[in-house]
Amino acid sequence: MRKLYKPKKNNKVMDVKKVLVSLDGEKVYIKDISQNYHCNDGFIKKEDLAKNGEKIYTSKNVEYTVFNAIFIDQFFKIKRNAAIMILKEIGVIIAYTGIDKNSIVLDAGAGSGALSCFLAHIVKKVITYDIKEDHIKTVQENIRDLGIKNITIKNQDITQKVSEKNVDLVTLDLPNPSDAITNANKALKVGGFIVSYSPNLTQIIKLKEKLKEFPGLIQEKTIEIMEREWEVDERRCRPKFGDIGHTGFLVFIRKIRD
Repeated sequence: MRKLYKPKKNNKVMDVKKVLVSLDGEKVYIKDISQNYHCNDGFIKKEDLAKNGEKIYTSKNVEYTVFNAIFIDQFFKIKRNAAIMILKEIGVIIAYTGIDKNSIVLDAGAGSGALSCFLAHIVKKVITYDIKEDHIKTVQENIRDLGIKNITIKNQDITQKVSEKNVDLVTLDLPNPSDAITNANKALKVGGFIVSYSPNLTQIIKLKEKLKEFPGLIQEKTIEIMEREWEVDERRCRPKFGDIGHTGFLVFIRKIRD
């Protein structure tokens, strides 16, 4: 039987967390400001951790700036038990589907919940499916820690059953996305998008073949996103080593009619 999961109430919500930034740009994330923070630069008094947007100093007179964490700071500290979709893909999904505060999203293949949590920060509601209990537990912990209220988690396999209708976006992070198209199409409203994230081209080829059965679905584009960060200072301007290259392909599919 399908199980419905709601976030458990817990006092460990991250809205009390602080961020410390050193003069060289290094960041430190603080979850507990009820006690002094100890580090290699000495310690910082808890009274200073309570400040916001101010310079503070360690016991060794090392300068930091302290400020209240916002969502993106908290997002970087989520728990993981599976590889997560990273920001370079998440941003493109948001941009090319145009989802907003009125949108409803069905996310199939929750994993650690990174995509669900980020989208929930933007849209009206997210329903996320996963079939693994350990994944569901991690998602529960992350939405609890981030203080997110608009995610519903279901222990459900989208390739077997879908409960939602008229959603604006269906995201698929599955080993077999082609098997999910039938039910993703049932859940999606006309004009909405299916976005499939796959690491391998073979998955995309199977997905493309499956789409031939659905004349109301058109494949708009298949892309991969490369990210290259640069080092820029008074002495150099060059790409950093260790670029983020291929992590996965994104296939954008739009429903043009039932």
